[in-house]
Amino acid sequence: MKDFEINREAYDHYNEERLTFKAKEGINEDVVRAISKDKGEPDWMLQIRLKGLKMFKELPLPTWGPSLKKLDLSQIHFFMKPDAQRNAQSWDDVPEDIKKTFEKLGIPEAERKALSGVGAQYESEVIYHKLKEEWESKGVIFLDCDEAVKKHPDLIKKYFMTSCVPIGLHAFTALHAAVWSGGTFIYVPKGVKVTMPLQAYFRMNAKKGGQFEHTLIIVDEGAEVHYIEGCSAPQYTQSSLHAGCVEIHVLKGARARYSSIENWSRNTFNLNTKRAVVYEDGVIEWVNGNLGSGVTMLYPASILIGDRAKSDFIGIAFAGKDQNQDTGSKVVHIGKGTSSTISSKSISKNGGITTYRGLLTVAKGAKNTKSSVNCDALMMDNKSVSNTFPFMDIKENSVDIAHEATVGKISQDHIFYLMSRGLDEETATRMIVSGFIEPIVKELPLEYAVELNRLIELEMEGSLG
Repeated sequence: MKDFEINREAYDHYNEERLTFKAKEGINEDVVRAISKDKGEPDWMLQIRLKGLKMFKELPLPTWGPSLKKLDLSQIHFFMKPDAQRNAQSWDDVPEDIKKTFEKLGIPEAERKALSGVGAQYESEVIYHKLKEEWESKGVIFLDCDEAVKKHPDLIKKYFMTSCVPIGLHAFTALHAAVWSGGTFIYVPKGVKVTMPLQAYFRMNAKKGGQFEHTLIIVDEGAEVHYIEGCSAPQYTQSSLHAGCVEIHVLKGARARYSSIENWSRNTFNLNTKRAVVYEDGVIEWVNGNLGSGVTMLYPASILIGDRAKSDFIGIAFAGKDQNQDTGSKVVHIGKGTSSTISSKSISKNGGITTYRGLLTVAKGAKNTKSSVNCDALMMDNKSVSNTFPFMDIKENSVDIAHEATVGKISQDHIFYLMSRGLDEETATRMIVSGFIEPIVKELPLEYAVELNRLIELEMEGSLG
Protein backbone atom coordinates (compact mmCIF):
# COMPACT_ATOMS: atom_id res chain seq x y z
CA MET A 1 0.00 0.00 0.00
CA LYS A 2 1.38 3.37 -0.94
CA ASP A 3 0.80 6.74 0.57
CA PHE A 4 -1.80 9.43 -0.04
CA GLU A 5 -1.36 12.65 1.88
CA ILE A 6 -1.96 16.37 1.92
CA ASN A 7 1.04 18.62 1.57
CA ARG A 8 1.40 20.66 4.79
CA GLU A 9 4.75 22.25 3.95
CA ALA A 10 3.29 25.75 3.79
CA TYR A 11 1.44 25.34 7.11
CA ASP A 12 3.76 23.51 9.52
CA HIS A 13 6.46 26.18 9.73
CA TYR A 14 6.32 28.22 12.92
CA ASN A 15 7.80 31.45 14.21
CA GLU A 16 9.65 32.12 17.42
CA GLU A 17 7.08 33.04 20.04
CA ARG A 18 6.96 36.83 20.53
CA LEU A 19 4.04 37.92 22.72
CA THR A 20 3.30 41.04 24.74
CA PHE A 21 0.69 39.23 26.84
CA LYS A 22 0.03 35.55 27.47
CA ALA A 23 -2.73 34.44 29.80
CA LYS A 24 -1.92 31.75 32.33
CA GLU A 25 -3.02 28.25 31.44
CA GLY A 26 -6.64 27.38 32.12
CA ILE A 27 -9.91 29.27 32.28
CA ASN A 28 -11.27 31.27 35.21
CA GLU A 29 -12.81 34.67 35.94
CA ASP A 30 -9.42 36.37 36.23
CA VAL A 31 -8.53 35.34 32.67
CA VAL A 32 -11.89 36.52 31.35
CA ARG A 33 -11.59 39.89 33.08
CA ALA A 34 -8.00 40.27 31.85
CA ILE A 35 -9.09 39.74 28.22
CA SER A 36 -11.87 42.30 28.55
CA LYS A 37 -9.61 44.83 30.28
CA ASP A 38 -6.84 44.44 27.70
CA LYS A 39 -9.35 45.23 24.94
CA GLY A 40 -10.82 48.20 26.77
CA GLU A 41 -14.31 46.77 26.41
CA PRO A 42 -17.52 48.34 27.74
CA ASP A 43 -19.08 46.71 30.78
CA TRP A 44 -21.96 45.17 28.80
CA MET A 45 -19.51 43.00 26.84
CA LEU A 46 -17.73 41.97 30.05
CA GLN A 47 -21.12 40.85 31.38
CA ILE A 48 -21.63 38.71 28.26
CA ARG A 49 -18.24 37.13 28.90
CA LEU A 50 -18.99 36.43 32.55
CA LYS A 51 -22.36 34.94 31.61
CA GLY A 52 -20.58 32.66 29.14
CA LEU A 53 -18.08 31.55 31.79
CA LYS A 54 -20.88 30.76 34.25
CA MET A 55 -22.79 28.71 31.66
CA PHE A 56 -19.63 26.91 30.54
CA LYS A 57 -19.06 25.68 34.09
CA GLU A 58 -22.62 24.35 34.20
CA LEU A 59 -22.82 22.68 30.77
CA PRO A 60 -21.44 19.18 30.06
CA LEU A 61 -18.90 18.53 27.34
CA PRO A 62 -20.25 16.45 24.43
CA THR A 63 -19.85 12.70 24.78
CA TRP A 64 -21.69 11.54 21.64
CA GLY A 65 -18.98 12.24 19.04
CA PRO A 66 -15.19 11.85 18.87
CA SER A 67 -13.39 11.45 22.17
CA LEU A 68 -12.25 14.70 23.81
CA LYS A 69 -10.26 12.93 26.55
CA LYS A 70 -6.95 14.28 25.27
CA LEU A 71 -8.20 17.87 25.39
CA ASP A 72 -6.99 19.26 28.72
CA LEU A 73 -8.48 22.74 29.05
CA SER A 74 -6.33 23.43 32.10
CA GLN A 75 -3.28 23.38 29.78
CA ILE A 76 -4.61 25.82 27.16
CA HIS A 77 -3.59 29.49 26.97
CA PHE A 78 -6.91 31.19 26.20
CA PHE A 79 -5.48 34.58 25.18
CA MET A 80 -2.14 35.42 23.57
CA LYS A 81 -1.33 38.88 22.25
CA PRO A 82 1.39 39.02 19.57
CA ASP A 83 4.02 41.75 19.53
CA ALA A 84 2.44 43.50 16.56
CA GLN A 85 0.36 46.54 15.73
CA ARG A 86 -3.39 45.90 15.70
CA ASN A 87 -5.30 46.38 12.44
CA ALA A 88 -2.40 47.59 10.31
CA GLN A 89 -3.56 49.11 7.00
CA SER A 90 -0.35 48.20 5.19
CA TRP A 91 1.57 44.92 5.11
CA ASP A 92 4.72 47.03 5.58
CA ASP A 93 3.54 47.71 9.14
CA VAL A 94 3.27 44.00 9.98
CA PRO A 95 6.32 42.46 11.72
CA GLU A 96 8.58 40.74 9.21
CA ASP A 97 8.27 37.19 10.58
CA ILE A 98 4.46 37.37 10.72
CA LYS A 99 4.28 38.97 7.28
CA LYS A 100 6.40 36.16 5.83
CA THR A 101 4.01 33.61 7.32
CA PHE A 102 1.05 35.18 5.51
CA GLU A 103 3.10 35.57 2.33
CA LYS A 104 3.82 31.82 2.37
CA LEU A 105 0.08 31.28 2.63
CA GLY A 106 -0.50 33.64 -0.30
CA ILE A 107 -2.76 36.15 1.45
CA PRO A 108 -1.27 39.51 0.26
CA GLU A 109 -1.16 38.21 -3.32
CA ALA A 110 -4.82 37.17 -3.19
CA GLU A 111 -5.78 40.58 -1.78
CA ARG A 112 -4.13 42.36 -4.70
CA LYS A 113 -5.71 40.16 -7.35
CA ALA A 114 -9.25 39.22 -6.38
CA LEU A 115 -10.55 40.42 -3.02
CA SER A 116 -12.61 43.37 -1.79
CA GLY A 117 -10.92 43.27 1.59
CA VAL A 118 -8.75 41.12 3.87
CA GLY A 119 -8.38 40.52 7.58
CA ALA A 120 -5.48 38.56 9.08
CA GLN A 121 -5.49 37.25 12.65
CA TYR A 122 -2.41 35.93 14.43
CA GLU A 123 -2.98 34.23 17.79
CA SER A 124 -5.70 36.24 19.56
CA GLU A 125 -5.31 39.54 17.67
CA VAL A 126 -6.16 40.85 14.21
CA ILE A 127 -2.87 42.28 12.93
CA TYR A 128 -4.00 43.44 9.47
CA HIS A 129 -7.40 44.61 8.21
CA LYS A 130 -8.35 46.59 5.13
CA LEU A 131 -11.45 47.19 2.97
CA LYS A 132 -11.16 48.67 -0.51
CA GLU A 133 -12.53 52.22 -0.76
CA GLU A 134 -15.05 51.22 -3.43
CA TRP A 135 -17.04 49.26 -0.87
CA GLU A 136 -16.39 51.55 2.05
CA SER A 137 -18.01 54.38 0.06
CA LYS A 138 -21.15 52.25 -0.37
CA GLY A 139 -21.53 51.81 3.36
CA VAL A 140 -20.09 48.31 3.70
CA ILE A 141 -18.58 47.75 7.15
CA PHE A 142 -15.68 45.29 7.37
CA LEU A 143 -13.90 45.33 10.72
CA ASP A 144 -12.60 42.92 13.26
CA CYS A 145 -15.15 42.20 15.98
CA ASP A 146 -13.09 43.94 18.69
CA GLU A 147 -13.33 47.21 16.75
CA ALA A 148 -17.01 46.67 15.98
CA VAL A 149 -17.82 46.46 19.72
CA LYS A 150 -16.54 50.03 20.07
CA LYS A 151 -17.68 51.54 16.76
CA HIS A 152 -21.05 49.80 16.26
CA PRO A 153 -22.31 48.83 19.72
CA ASP A 154 -26.01 48.91 18.73
CA LEU A 155 -25.51 46.29 16.00
CA ILE A 156 -23.35 44.14 18.26
CA LYS A 157 -25.88 44.27 21.11
CA LYS A 158 -28.67 43.28 18.72
CA TYR A 159 -26.94 40.41 16.91
CA PHE A 160 -23.99 39.12 18.98
CA MET A 161 -24.84 35.63 20.32
CA THR A 162 -28.57 36.34 20.60
CA SER A 163 -30.99 34.75 18.11
CA CYS A 164 -28.47 32.96 15.87
CA VAL A 165 -25.99 31.32 18.26
CA PRO A 166 -27.26 31.61 21.84
CA ILE A 167 -24.52 31.71 24.46
CA GLY A 168 -25.79 28.52 26.10
CA LEU A 169 -26.27 26.50 22.90
CA HIS A 170 -23.61 24.07 24.14
CA ALA A 171 -20.48 24.07 26.29
CA PHE A 172 -18.14 25.39 23.62
CA THR A 173 -20.38 28.30 22.59
CA ALA A 174 -20.47 29.31 26.27
CA LEU A 175 -16.67 29.02 26.45
CA HIS A 176 -16.40 31.03 23.25
CA ALA A 177 -18.59 33.80 24.69
CA ALA A 178 -16.23 34.02 27.65
CA VAL A 179 -12.91 34.20 25.81
CA TRP A 180 -13.65 35.28 22.21
CA SER A 181 -11.11 37.55 20.56
CA GLY A 182 -10.71 39.11 17.12
CA GLY A 183 -12.58 37.70 14.15
CA THR A 184 -14.67 39.52 11.57
CA PHE A 185 -17.65 41.88 11.54
CA ILE A 186 -19.42 42.54 8.24
CA TYR A 187 -22.47 44.67 7.57
CA VAL A 188 -23.74 45.02 3.99
CA PRO A 189 -26.38 47.78 3.59
CA LYS A 190 -29.71 47.29 1.83
CA GLY A 191 -29.39 46.58 -1.89
CA VAL A 192 -25.57 46.60 -1.97
CA LYS A 193 -24.10 43.64 -3.84
CA VAL A 194 -20.41 43.13 -2.98
CA THR A 195 -19.17 41.58 -6.23
CA MET A 196 -15.69 40.60 -5.01
CA PRO A 197 -15.24 38.39 -1.93
CA LEU A 198 -14.05 39.47 1.48
CA GLN A 199 -11.54 37.17 3.17
CA ALA A 200 -10.10 36.58 6.62
CA TYR A 201 -7.28 34.22 7.58
CA PHE A 202 -6.76 32.89 11.10
CA ARG A 203 -3.34 31.61 12.13
CA MET A 204 -2.28 29.98 15.40
CA ASN A 205 1.48 29.86 16.03
CA ALA A 206 2.25 29.31 19.73
CA LYS A 207 2.17 25.99 21.55
CA LYS A 208 -0.86 24.98 23.62
CA GLY A 209 -2.76 27.91 22.20
CA GLY A 210 -6.46 28.60 21.87
CA GLN A 211 -8.07 30.68 19.18
CA PHE A 212 -11.64 31.93 19.54
CA GLU A 213 -12.35 34.37 16.73
CA HIS A 214 -15.93 35.60 16.31
CA THR A 215 -17.43 36.14 12.86
CA LEU A 216 -20.65 38.17 12.69
CA ILE A 217 -22.15 38.89 9.27
CA ILE A 218 -25.32 40.92 8.69
CA VAL A 219 -26.58 41.04 5.09
CA ASP A 220 -29.39 43.58 4.93
CA GLU A 221 -32.44 43.36 2.66
CA GLY A 222 -31.62 42.66 -0.99
CA ALA A 223 -27.86 42.75 -0.37
CA GLU A 224 -25.25 40.13 -1.30
CA VAL A 225 -21.81 39.13 -0.03
CA HIS A 226 -19.29 36.29 -0.34
CA TYR A 227 -16.96 35.78 2.60
CA ILE A 228 -14.01 33.37 2.73
CA GLU A 229 -12.21 32.10 5.82
CA GLY A 230 -8.98 30.13 5.93
CA CYS A 231 -7.34 28.65 9.03
CA SER A 232 -4.09 26.84 9.83
CA ALA A 233 -1.56 26.10 12.57
CA PRO A 234 1.86 24.40 12.80
CA GLN A 235 2.21 20.87 14.15
CA TYR A 236 3.16 20.45 17.81
CA THR A 237 2.97 17.56 20.26
CA GLN A 238 0.82 19.46 22.77
CA SER A 239 -2.89 19.96 22.09
CA SER A 240 -4.33 23.24 20.83
CA LEU A 241 -7.96 24.33 20.74
CA HIS A 242 -9.95 26.19 18.12
CA ALA A 243 -13.50 27.09 19.16
CA GLY A 244 -14.56 29.93 16.91
CA CYS A 245 -18.10 31.04 16.21
CA VAL A 246 -19.79 32.19 13.00
CA GLU A 247 -23.14 33.98 13.00
CA ILE A 248 -24.78 35.00 9.72
CA HIS A 249 -28.01 37.00 9.48
CA VAL A 250 -29.51 36.92 5.98
CA LEU A 251 -32.36 39.41 5.86
CA LYS A 252 -35.28 39.59 3.41
CA GLY A 253 -34.24 38.88 -0.17
CA ALA A 254 -30.52 38.87 0.71
CA ARG A 255 -27.88 36.32 -0.25
CA ALA A 256 -24.72 35.23 1.58
CA ARG A 257 -22.07 32.73 0.61
CA TYR A 258 -19.67 31.54 3.28
CA SER A 259 -16.62 29.54 2.12
CA SER A 260 -14.28 28.05 4.68
CA ILE A 261 -11.13 25.97 4.39
CA GLU A 262 -9.90 24.66 7.74
CA ASN A 263 -6.47 23.07 7.84
CA TRP A 264 -5.52 23.01 11.51
CA SER A 265 -2.61 20.77 12.49
CA ARG A 266 -3.27 17.33 13.94
CA ASN A 267 -2.66 18.42 17.52
CA THR A 268 -5.64 20.80 17.21
CA PHE A 269 -9.16 20.15 18.48
CA ASN A 270 -11.41 22.03 16.04
CA LEU A 271 -14.72 22.54 17.86
CA ASN A 272 -16.29 25.27 15.81
CA THR A 273 -19.90 26.54 15.68
CA LYS A 274 -21.44 28.04 12.54
CA ARG A 275 -25.06 29.12 12.11
CA ALA A 276 -27.17 31.26 9.81
CA VAL A 277 -30.67 32.69 10.28
CA VAL A 278 -32.39 33.25 6.93
CA TYR A 279 -35.45 35.42 6.47
CA GLU A 280 -38.06 35.70 3.68
CA ASP A 281 -36.64 34.94 0.20
CA GLY A 282 -33.10 34.92 1.61
CA VAL A 283 -30.36 32.50 0.54
CA ILE A 284 -27.42 31.09 2.49
CA GLU A 285 -24.73 29.06 0.74
CA TRP A 286 -22.15 27.09 2.73
CA VAL A 287 -18.97 25.75 1.09
CA ASN A 288 -16.91 23.87 3.65
CA GLY A 289 -13.55 22.09 3.53
CA ASN A 290 -12.15 20.26 6.56
CA LEU A 291 -8.72 18.81 5.87
CA GLY A 292 -6.73 19.32 9.06
CA SER A 293 -6.98 18.89 12.86
CA GLY A 294 -6.83 15.74 14.95
CA VAL A 295 -10.48 16.03 15.94
CA THR A 296 -13.13 18.14 14.22
CA MET A 297 -16.74 18.58 15.33
CA LEU A 298 -18.43 21.01 12.94
CA TYR A 299 -22.00 21.11 11.63
CA PRO A 300 -22.93 24.41 9.89
CA ALA A 301 -26.62 25.08 10.54
CA SER A 302 -29.27 27.05 8.66
CA ILE A 303 -32.43 28.27 10.40
CA LEU A 304 -34.91 29.01 7.60
CA ILE A 305 -37.32 31.33 9.39
CA GLY A 306 -38.80 33.22 6.45
CA ASP A 307 -41.06 31.92 3.70
CA ARG A 308 -39.18 30.70 0.62
CA ALA A 309 -35.84 30.92 2.43
CA LYS A 310 -33.17 28.66 0.97
CA SER A 311 -30.01 26.90 2.17
CA ASP A 312 -27.37 25.09 0.11
CA PHE A 313 -24.48 23.22 1.74
CA ILE A 314 -21.58 21.49 0.05
CA GLY A 315 -18.66 20.14 2.05
CA ILE A 316 -15.69 17.83 1.95
CA ALA A 317 -13.77 16.22 4.81
CA PHE A 318 -10.40 14.48 4.57
CA ALA A 319 -9.10 12.23 7.36
CA GLY A 320 -5.67 10.63 7.36
CA LYS A 321 -3.73 8.93 10.14
CA ASP A 322 -4.75 10.09 13.63
CA GLN A 323 -7.60 12.22 12.28
CA ASN A 324 -11.27 12.06 13.22
CA GLN A 325 -13.41 14.37 11.07
CA ASP A 326 -16.95 14.49 12.50
CA THR A 327 -18.74 16.93 10.20
CA GLY A 328 -22.07 17.53 8.54
CA SER A 329 -24.86 20.06 8.33
CA LYS A 330 -28.11 21.01 10.02
CA VAL A 331 -31.19 22.66 8.54
CA VAL A 332 -34.32 23.76 10.38
CA HIS A 333 -37.28 24.54 8.10
CA ILE A 334 -39.76 26.93 9.74
CA GLY A 335 -41.14 29.16 6.96
CA LYS A 336 -43.42 27.97 4.15
CA GLY A 337 -41.97 26.98 0.79
CA THR A 338 -38.42 26.73 2.12
CA SER A 339 -35.81 24.54 0.45
CA SER A 340 -32.42 23.07 1.24
CA THR A 341 -29.74 20.88 -0.29
CA ILE A 342 -26.89 19.13 1.51
CA SER A 343 -24.06 17.52 -0.43
CA SER A 344 -21.34 16.00 1.75
CA LYS A 345 -18.22 14.19 0.55
CA SER A 346 -15.44 12.56 2.54
CA ILE A 347 -12.12 10.80 1.94
CA SER A 348 -10.48 8.61 4.57
CA LYS A 349 -7.14 6.82 4.43
CA ASN A 350 -4.47 5.25 6.61
CA GLY A 351 -6.88 4.63 9.50
CA GLY A 352 -8.60 8.03 9.35
CA ILE A 353 -12.22 8.37 10.47
CA THR A 354 -14.82 10.48 8.66
CA THR A 355 -18.38 10.88 9.89
CA TYR A 356 -21.33 12.64 8.36
CA ARG A 357 -23.65 13.77 11.17
CA GLY A 358 -26.69 15.67 9.95
CA LEU A 359 -30.00 16.98 11.24
CA LEU A 360 -32.98 17.93 9.09
CA THR A 361 -35.95 19.39 10.96
CA VAL A 362 -39.25 20.43 9.39
CA ALA A 363 -41.46 22.29 11.84
CA LYS A 364 -45.25 21.98 11.92
CA GLY A 365 -46.65 24.49 9.47
CA ALA A 366 -43.55 24.55 7.22
CA LYS A 367 -45.64 23.49 4.24
CA ASN A 368 -44.17 22.73 0.82
CA THR A 369 -40.69 22.19 2.21
CA LYS A 370 -38.19 20.65 -0.19
CA SER A 371 -34.91 19.11 0.92
CA SER A 372 -32.28 16.81 -0.55
CA VAL A 373 -29.42 15.20 1.38
CA ASN A 374 -26.60 13.37 -0.40
CA CYS A 375 -23.55 11.82 1.33
CA ASP A 376 -20.68 10.14 -0.54
CA ALA A 377 -17.66 8.57 1.15
CA LEU A 378 -14.46 7.28 -0.44
CA MET A 379 -12.13 5.01 1.56
CA MET A 380 -8.57 4.58 0.33
CA ASP A 381 -7.77 1.43 2.33
CA ASN A 382 -9.17 -1.26 4.60
CA LYS A 383 -8.03 0.45 7.84
CA SER A 384 -10.09 3.58 7.45
CA VAL A 385 -13.61 4.25 8.70
CA SER A 386 -16.58 6.12 7.27
CA ASN A 387 -19.83 6.70 9.18
CA THR A 388 -23.15 8.29 8.26
CA PHE A 389 -25.58 9.43 10.97
CA PRO A 390 -28.46 11.30 9.34
CA PHE A 391 -31.36 12.34 11.56
CA MET A 392 -34.67 13.67 10.26
CA ASP A 393 -37.47 15.17 12.34
CA ILE A 394 -40.44 15.83 10.06
CA LYS A 395 -43.54 17.36 11.66
CA GLU A 396 -45.32 18.40 8.44
CA ASN A 397 -46.97 16.21 5.80
CA SER A 398 -46.74 18.37 2.67
CA VAL A 399 -42.99 18.00 2.16
CA ASP A 400 -40.58 16.58 -0.42
CA ILE A 401 -37.58 14.98 1.30
CA ALA A 402 -34.82 12.85 -0.27
CA HIS A 403 -31.72 11.20 1.23
CA GLU A 404 -28.98 9.20 -0.43
CA ALA A 405 -25.69 7.86 0.95
CA THR A 406 -22.87 5.85 -0.65
CA VAL A 407 -19.59 4.43 0.68
CA GLY A 408 -16.98 2.83 -1.52
CA LYS A 409 -13.35 2.18 -2.36
CA ILE A 410 -11.53 3.30 -5.48
CA SER A 411 -12.61 0.92 -8.23
CA GLN A 412 -9.82 -1.26 -9.52
CA ASP A 413 -11.73 -1.52 -12.79
CA HIS A 414 -11.51 2.26 -13.15
CA ILE A 415 -7.79 2.17 -12.31
CA PHE A 416 -7.21 -0.60 -14.87
CA TYR A 417 -9.18 1.27 -17.54
CA LEU A 418 -7.18 4.47 -17.09
CA MET A 419 -3.87 2.60 -16.97
CA SER A 420 -4.82 0.82 -20.20
CA ARG A 421 -4.98 4.29 -21.75
CA GLY A 422 -1.34 4.93 -20.87
CA LEU A 423 -1.59 6.49 -17.38
CA ASP A 424 0.49 5.25 -14.46
CA GLU A 425 -1.28 4.16 -11.27
CA GLU A 426 -0.52 7.38 -9.39
CA THR A 427 -1.98 9.58 -12.12
CA ALA A 428 -5.00 7.31 -12.54
CA THR A 429 -5.74 7.44 -8.82
CA ARG A 430 -5.30 11.20 -8.74
CA MET A 431 -7.78 11.58 -11.59
CA ILE A 432 -10.40 9.48 -9.81
CA VAL A 433 -10.01 11.40 -6.54
CA SER A 434 -10.12 14.69 -8.47
CA GLY A 435 -13.37 13.60 -10.06
CA PHE A 436 -14.79 12.67 -6.66
CA ILE A 437 -14.05 16.09 -5.13
CA GLU A 438 -14.84 18.03 -8.32
CA PRO A 439 -18.23 19.35 -7.08
CA ILE A 440 -16.66 21.28 -4.20
CA VAL A 441 -13.69 22.41 -6.30
CA LYS A 442 -16.18 23.80 -8.82
CA GLU A 443 -18.04 25.71 -6.11
CA LEU A 444 -14.96 27.24 -4.50
CA PRO A 445 -13.35 30.30 -6.10
CA LEU A 446 -9.94 28.75 -6.72
CA GLU A 447 -8.48 32.00 -8.06
CA TYR A 448 -8.62 33.54 -4.58
CA ALA A 449 -9.54 30.87 -2.03
CA VAL A 450 -5.86 30.62 -1.24
CA GLU A 451 -6.07 27.87 1.32
CA LEU A 452 -7.82 25.39 -0.94
CA ASN A 453 -5.40 26.06 -3.78
CA ARG A 454 -2.73 24.46 -1.63
CA LEU A 455 -4.81 21.81 0.08
CA ILE A 456 -6.37 20.17 -2.96
CA GLU A 457 -2.90 19.42 -4.30
CA LEU A 458 -2.98 15.86 -3.02
CA GLU A 459 0.38 14.13 -2.99
CA MET A 460 -0.21 10.60 -4.21
CA GLU A 461 2.22 7.92 -5.16
CA GLY A 462 -0.53 5.44 -5.86
CA SER A 463 -3.42 3.72 -4.17
CA LEU A 464 -4.21 0.42 -2.55
CA GLY A 465 -4.71 -2.87 -4.21
